[in-house]
Amino acid sequence: MTDRQGKLIVFSAPSGTGKSTVAKLVMERIDGLCFSVSATTRRRREGEVDGKNYYYLTKKEFEEKIRSGGFIEYEHFFGNFYGTLLDKTRGEIDSGKNLLFDLDVRGALNLRERFPDSSLLIFLRPPSLEELKKRLRKRASENDKALKERLERAEFELSLAHQFDREVVNDDLDRAVDEVTAVITEFLSKQ
Repeated sequence: MTDRQGKLIVFSAPSGTGKSTVAKLVMERIDGLCFSVSATTRRRREGEVDGKNYYYLTKKEFEEKIRSGGFIEYEHFFGNFYGTLLDKTRGEIDSGKNLLFDLDVRGALNLRERFPDSSLLIFLRPPSLEELKKRLRKRASENDKALKERLERAEFELSLAHQFDREVVNDDLDRAVDEVTAVITEFLSKQ
């Protein structure tokens, strides 16, 4: 344990906004920023690694952790559970690590309630809903029903963006990464 508590930086965005790409590029620019790995019940996609992309749990394992208070936050959407493991997160921040989270809007707001003084919430916006729709179609990982659900979810998430510390439009990747990097660097410089 260290005298300095780590800080929590949370990215939220509608699916297809480029959140993972922005997060990866920001992490390359900011030394000492560690990615917080969430737990999920969704099936592992090709190339994903347990403990790196997610902690993959069965539904039964996930529900047991819910009952035992093992999550800071968790959500159920698109037929799967997603959550932030309390023990892993607490261990990381107690050791002074700064963590970057990729959470849905509700998860981000729940984390803020738990860690109000040490968290920064950044909402990454698509240039427009039409552009988001194009990006999701290009990804070709969802059928029409799933695409419709993701777009409805995006509208809901956009309605809560004002509750975040910063909103950044990802209409130009380099500019968005520069802006997010500057915001996080300033936040981390404050003791």
